[in-house]
Amino acid sequence: MLPTARLTLADLLRSYARSRGDALCLGDGDVRLSWRETDARVNRCANALASVGVGAGDRVLWLGQNSFRIQELLLACAKIGALFCPANWRQQPDELAYVIDDLEPRVVVGQEREVGPAITAARALAARSRDAIWLVHDVDGADDSYESFVASGVPDDPEADGSSDDPLLLVYTAAFSGRPNAAMLSSRALIAQGLLMAPWQGIDADSVFLNSGPLFHIGTFMPNLSAFVTGGANVFIERVVGDDLCRAIANFGCTAGFIIGPMVDGIVAANADGRHDLSTFRGHRGNPAFDAMVRPDPSPWGRNAGGYGQSEVMGMATFNLLAGARPGDGIGTHGRPSPLVQVRVVDEDDAEVAPGEVGEIVVRGATVMNGYWNRPELNADRSRGGWHHTNDLGRFEADGTFSFIAPQGRMLKSAAENIYPAEVENAIRSHPGVADCAVIGVPDDVWVQSVTAIVVVAEGHEVAAAAVIDWCRARIASYKKPRTVEFVDALPRADFAIDYDALDEQFGGGGYPGGTTRSA
Repeated sequence: MLPTARLTLADLLRSYARSRGDALCLGDGDVRLSWRETDARVNRCANALASVGVGAGDRVLWLGQNSFRIQELLLACAKIGALFCPANWRQQPDELAYVIDDLEPRVVVGQEREVGPAITAARALAARSRDAIWLVHDVDGADDSYESFVASGVPDDPEADGSSDDPLLLVYTAAFSGRPNAAMLSSRALIAQGLLMAPWQGIDADSVFLNSGPLFHIGTFMPNLSAFVTGGANVFIERVVGDDLCRAIANFGCTAGFIIGPMVDGIVAANADGRHDLSTFRGHRGNPAFDAMVRPDPSPWGRNAGGYGQSEVMGMATFNLLAGARPGDGIGTHGRPSPLVQVRVVDEDDAEVAPGEVGEIVVRGATVMNGYWNRPELNADRSRGGWHHTNDLGRFEADGTFSFIAPQGRMLKSAAENIYPAEVENAIRSHPGVADCAVIGVPDDVWVQSVTAIVVVAEGHEVAAAAVIDWCRARIASYKKPRTVEFVDALPRADFAIDYDALDEQFGGGGYPGGTTRSA
């Protein structure tokens, strides 16, 4: 009988170590690793993890900024059947402690620079951190050094991958219920989406992708994986400082990257004198100075990027480019469904609605997650009937194109970060001087939206706007805190629920995202 097992990410690494052995696989500052060298390090890392008891189904947690070690750990977990989670390092200690307790990781790899104090505080707060092995990736020579840990592993391939359908990557996503949930994505989903999107993005074995966006977001992982599965290279940058971005592009010949508005401004300022050659980089961003430094992007994605998606479906479920070569082709605003999934729009009884009618978006197919980690009741609800229920509203148009309408609960956008109002509202309501509150997004020319809190002060208290902002800053990631606080005597309501449309009209809310991938 012929073998029928589908490939894992670890299998692809093994294959490229044979066929592209000396070609660049990973780059990070002074680090340059070929495919063969990457495979050797991954073997050592996987065996070191196995030596401390990490095996099938166990979790490895990354608490740090971008590094080539994120890719290394993902692949090492693939080789032993473990699960890998790169968490949002910008979170406050309470938030990080929640992730630690939720995952109960066997190994935690942290970072001293910038993140160290928050990790130390989170470790003390977490009730389930005591049995974990704690390592630091940016400190050499210490007893808990990640590099020493990797070096302790034997170089033989452990070859214990498990199935390509087993969960591998954990991505924390929407806090739609006031707490985040980790979507479990399999090798099958990661490989399928990477292979599908690579030709659309113009990514192949000669590509060098700059991982400048945070890798706790699926939006960066999508092109990262397209580069990986086609035998291209991935380059990592810890922080998005203009000169560091320029240096990485020039030194590694990066052909594409996760570059958004503030990064463009930083690159333009750092390279005003033209000291860095950025001509290998593809992608105009509408800034004349930046566009003069780089090449246009002729790929289908470059001409008509975006679509609808979320982390739970490996980033994208529909693509604008499937509606036509240019934005605006077709009636719908979000293209057509991916060939890897089926998309339906259903009513509250899960019956499919007619074209032109709005309902909940449901998805099934190769790139859909395996469920949320440790959420059996939520999984039963969100996967009922064999479809992933997205908690988002959409509509199929008369020509078969698709339009995303809105989250069933609202989401805000600050630069590349998604912000869920329920999470911010929970933080504000915990203030002893707050009786009630609501959070809206106000359009912002630089940051897409700024967070505005509308607060009702509890009787007998006095609360200043700065106090509300400081209260949030201490409890949730800084980018989630409100920039503006408005005070009202009571919040408008419709059938007992807060009337957010009325608040938008009163305080200038709007600009809620929907034209690109949702991820968190």
